Amino acid sequence: MNKRHIPLLAVDGGGTKSLAMILDQNQHVLGTGRAGSCNYHGNGVEAATHELKKAINGAMTEALTSQSQNPFDTQSPLQVDCAVFGIAGLDTSYDRAIILKLVNQVLFDLNIQINQIVVENDCVAALMGATNGRPGILAIAGTGSIVCGVGTNGKSSRAGGWGHRVGDEGSGYWIGNQALTAIFRSSDGRANSTLLTDEVLAYLQMDDVEQLFHWVYNEKTYSVDKVGELSRLVSSAAQKGDQTAHSILEKAADELFEGIKMIMGQLNLHDQACPVILQGGVLKHEPFVRQRLIQLISQYAPKAMVDDSEQDPIKGVIAMGFRAMNNRQYPDTNPKD
Repeated sequence: MNKRHIPLLAVDGGGTKSLAMILDQNQHVLGTGRAGSCNYHGNGVEAATHELKKAINGAMTEALTSQSQNPFDTQSPLQVDCAVFGIAGLDTSYDRAIILKLVNQVLFDLNIQINQIVVENDCVAALMGATNGRPGILAIAGTGSIVCGVGTNGKSSRAGGWGHRVGDEGSGYWIGNQALTAIFRSSDGRANSTLLTDEVLAYLQMDDVEQLFHWVYNEKTYSVDKVGELSRLVSSAAQKGDQTAHSILEKAADELFEGIKMIMGQLNLHDQACPVILQGGVLKHEPFVRQRLIQLISQYAPKAMVDDSEQDPIKGVIAMGFRAMNNRQYPDTNPKD
């Protein structure tokens, strides 16, 4: 039997789903595990801990299976040279304390010992990996949204990421919530009628707006993820010519651009040929939002190199991990106090 040892554990803990990968020294994936959101702001600490543990345990189980001809000593701790966690919801020093405790609890429960550990906001980790630590900006719009950047002097900055209750503008949740607001305003006669009413009621299998109202205030049925799913209905209604839906998507792009513009200004990148990376389900599946955002960026910062390729954020986390193992230095990424 061999002692259990791996070079890298990489975790992308997003607001919608979590992905964990175990890799060897040649960057070959030995195991992959998937789970739900480990953002404790939306799900609570207990649920976030459960999902993170599920993802890592899945990767460990698959890695053990792949090593069947050279089995590990399953009684000994899993020794990991470096572990990188990109976790959604790490926005303040308070968040960092909670998430570090959460991560350490998961590692203890799974009998994992880490020689070097990096815990960052998922946006920061993905950016550092995608740009090789060089200047650039990353905008993520999935269920939630956030923009982060690194300047030429190594200074970093972030905008958004304040969660669904007070922020996440331009995200899937924000778009879905705007749709709900539009439906209730239309029902009152305070706004024009909209296809969103029939689209949303049919999707949620409801008969009228009154049922929708009770659903919104029922903690057992209403969820951030479910509201985020409504963003697809907004896109569908916009394609059918609904002006209300079109306006919501237009505003979503504008909100995301405001974050990018602010970061560019803070880091003096608006006149630089730096990459602007667009990721997340909204920017992947909502062509109107993506195209309008690209247009706004190009008008404001003509030298910017917009990259809206469908690169998986885990690749950035993995790249960050291997560079950390090679003692590369990263700029300060202190969360907001």
